[in-house]
This record gives sequence, C-alpha cells and structure tokens, in this order.
Amino acid sequence: MELEKTSDGRVVAFIDIGTNSIRLLLVRINPNGSFQPLTKQKETVRLGDKEFIDRILQPQAIERAVIVCKKFMELARAYRAEEVVAVATSATRDASNKVQLLEMLKKEANLEVCTISGMEEARLIYLGVSSGLRLGYLKALFIDIGGGSTEVSVGDQRHCYFLDSLNLGAVRLTNMFLPDETGPVSEEQYEQIKTYIRREASDVTKELSKYTVSCVVGSSGTIENLARIAFVYLRGTAHESYEKLEYEHLKKIVRAMSALPLEERRKFPGINAQRADIIISGAAIIETFMEELGLSEIRVSKYGLREGLLVDYISKSEFSYMITQMSVRKRSIMQLGLTCNFDEEHAHTVTRLALELFDSIQALGIYEFREGERELLEYGSTLHDIGTFLSYDTHQAHAYHLIRESNLPGFQPEEIEIIANLAYFHRKNTPKKKHPNLTGLNKDAINSIKVLSALLRIAEGLDRSHTCIVSHVRFYIASTDSLVLEMHAQRECQLEIWEVEKQKKYFKKIFGYGLQSKVLIEQGAEAPLVLEGNAELEDTPEVKISSKN
Repeated sequence: MELEKTSDGRVVAFIDIGTNSIRLLLVRINPNGSFQPLTKQKETVRLGDKEFIDRILQPQAIERAVIVCKKFMELARAYRAEEVVAVATSATRDASNKVQLLEMLKKEANLEVCTISGMEEARLIYLGVSSGLRLGYLKALFIDIGGGSTEVSVGDQRHCYFLDSLNLGAVRLTNMFLPDETGPVSEEQYEQIKTYIRREASDVTKELSKYTVSCVVGSSGTIENLARIAFVYLRGTAHESYEKLEYEHLKKIVRAMSALPLEERRKFPGINAQRADIIISGAAIIETFMEELGLSEIRVSKYGLREGLLVDYISKSEFSYMITQMSVRKRSIMQLGLTCNFDEEHAHTVTRLALELFDSIQALGIYEFREGERELLEYGSTLHDIGTFLSYDTHQAHAYHLIRESNLPGFQPEEIEIIANLAYFHRKNTPKKKHPNLTGLNKDAINSIKVLSALLRIAEGLDRSHTCIVSHVRFYIASTDSLVLEMHAQRECQLEIWEVEKQKKYFKKIFGYGLQSKVLIEQGAEAPLVLEGNAELEDTPEVKISSKN
C-alpha cells in the first residue's frame, strides 16, 4: 500500500463497522508525511441487535448499516477521498449471513469491506490507543469494550506483548441476559451477568495477571460514557474533562442506574440515551475485569480502532518513520509543525541553540531547572514559528492558539499551555504576571514560561537571518554578576548580535546575570566586520578567529 506524493497530498477514509456503531475517520495525508483529520463521524446502527442468539443479522439492522455506509461514502466523495479502508468486526464476523451484508454494502454503497478477526481487531485497537499515549518502554494494559466483543492487549509504545479477543460485548450480553428488559435491573440479574463474564474471561485474566503494567487504559463508547456518567452524577458538573473511571465510582453509578426502569435511565445524568439499554451489561464487563485484576481506576482514551487503521496505514507507507522512529510526543510536535508547513531548518536550528543554552546554564549551576523543562523548551522551540503561514506580523499569537487547540497526543494540558506560551512569548511581549495568557496557570507553570522563554528569545535571535550562521553557543562566567555568551559563527553575524543585545535586559531580570557577547568566527570563514565605537550598541562584542572543533 503506497502513498502517492501529490502537491495536495491525498484523502483517505477509514470506516469501522462495529456491532453497535459505525465510525468514519477522514484524513488528508500530506506529501511531507503529516496528516490532517478532516472529519470524524459516528452513527449508532445496532448491527448486532438480536443477532447473538441465532447468529443472524436482522434485515432491519442490515438496512440501517447500509444507509449509514452510503452516507459515509457520499461524505468521503465530497472530500475527494482517493482510498477507503473499511473493516467489520464482531457482529459481522459471527453472523452466518454476513455475505448478505457485505454484498449489499458493495452493491448499494459501493463499499468493499474486510471482515477482521478478533485478534486483528485487538491489534488495531492497541495501535490506535497507544498512538495517543506517552509510554516509552513502560507497559500498559488496554481494554476495549465493544458491542459484540471485548479486546485486551498489553504493550508499550512500540511493541505488543499480548493480544486477545473475548465474545463479551455490551449488545451481546444485553441480548443474552436482558433481551426485553424495560424495568429496573435486579442485583441478582446483574450478578448473573458478572458470573458469566468471570467464567468466560478466566483464562485471559489469569494470563493478564502475569504482567506488570504502568497504567490501564480503556477505550470505546461504553467506557467513555461510564466515565462521563460518573463525573456528572458524582460531581454535578459536565464542564470539566473526565480522564479516568474509578472502581468505587463505577459501583455507585451502576447501582443507581440499575434501580431505574429503562425510560428513567435514559435521563440519568451524563448518559448517552442511545446506550441506556446496554450500559448495564457494558458496566458489568469493566467492573468484573477491574475486580479480577485488582484495578482501582482506568484511564479513558478517545482513540480506538479508527485511529489504529490510520496508524497501520501510515506504518506501511514511505512515512513509516513517523510511527516507528518517533516517540508519541515528538510525533505530535512534528505532525503539527509539518501540517502548518513550518520552516523546518530554522525550527531545528533554534531548537538546537536553545537546548545548548539550557545545558550550558545547567552545567554552570546558576539555576535549578524543574524536571521536564528541557523537553518542553525543545518542543516550544520547534513550534515557535508555526503561525507564520497565517500572518507574519502576529504569528506568535497564531502559534499560541494553534498549539492550544491541537490537543497534542502524549501531553498533559499544563504542558500544552507551557509550549503554547513559549511560542507566544518568543518575540515582542515578555510574560508578565497579569498577562491574560497566564490566567489560571499555577506558579510553577508560569515560572517555566518565564525562564524558558528567556532562552528561546535568545536562540531565536541567534538565527534571526534564517541562515544557520551560528553553529554553537555556550555561557561561561565572567564575574560574580556577569556571564559571557560565546557564539561560534560561520561568518559575520551582525544581525544576530543585535538581536541578542535586545534580550540582555530580560535575561538579567530572569537569571540575575548581565550578559556579554563574544563571537568566534570559524576558520575558513569570511573575515568579520568588527564593530567599534558604536554608541547605540552597549557591550560591543569581542570578535576572534578560532579553529572549528
């Protein structure tokens, strides 16, 4: 599967035909390897409705699925999609009449669909969910509760160590245990479901218990909705994010929902009304897994099979290095930079110089940085100019908003705020206490922005001409209250020197040291123009010739 390089890239559609819902992801994949999500759609079709007793897809369910797929294909054509990757999961693979569905999709929607195995479904879910996490070499347990099956896996950022798929899903178990239930669900009924789950999952939970994992991540609509219900019902607000589902909270909301008849349950705080009839069975699955594995909480991911199809697609293309050779955080940063068509050479030059400044100050021991600040400086430096494709004059403000709105996978909200503010304060305004950008940020985050922006502003000045003239920089101590900034340059760099001069006042305010400039022109370069007697320029830099190391 090769990606064609065109000036505008190509649009690819990914469709996941599940037991409960059909999902669409439309993506533009650019010639430089970056990609831009164009739209995400989801429609509840209940393809597996009343199927799991006799393994027959019902005519009405097939009709609903075909109508939605036709709609999605029309949308894909509107976006000029050149390729469609469509897969069907549990309901389709278990059905004795799946050929009928596949033929109708081909005939009515012009859609070729591949029915995938449970193991392949688990692999793709692992790819999708892990692509949004910062794991490194730490292992995580992934649990995805679908309508017809539950997929589990164990893996780190790059390798999967365990995959399995169980015939346990919210729609399937509702069909089996609560087929026509419109009243409350009794405690006895709920325990019957859990007993069945425990028995069916015993081999898998036993195998999973052998792994040591750093976190447990849940995906799919069932887990997302349960986390939202717990947040809204127990906290009384829907305005904050719900990033995890706690076992104790899960037990409380399940008991409260089970006590209500179906129509009342549809109005339960935070619930998706379309899931009200299957939410109890879905909750039983996750509750049983949490009990059997001793889990106190599960992190919630909005990523899943759709995203896994995209990751798998790119990993088979010429841009596979974006997946195989980059951490999720580095990939997020590069993806945003490439999407904004940033000046990659300038970005990397400024980043290299900013990190040299950071390392130099740290080595001198004149400031104690917080853990993680170097990495945030790296990413803020990489993205500092991404707003220029919108407007040069206010590009720092555009960069700030682009970064904040990009929901960078692998980063915490506070880290995104710091990176965005580094881009904002790399030129013009310096971060003052009452600046609106800093409202609501804690003291440590504000301090990081002030300190790191002081270094980024100098690094940006050191490549003011965008010609990579300055190859190396370092600080050394000149006196008790003064540092020397030594710059190794390939040739005369007067523009860069002037830009550094502008940052001396802010640097002294942050670090408490005055700054002197010293330029070393590398051997073989042009003879420098030495400034002397310039009344407008304080601390005229010393210029020497040196050998290139």
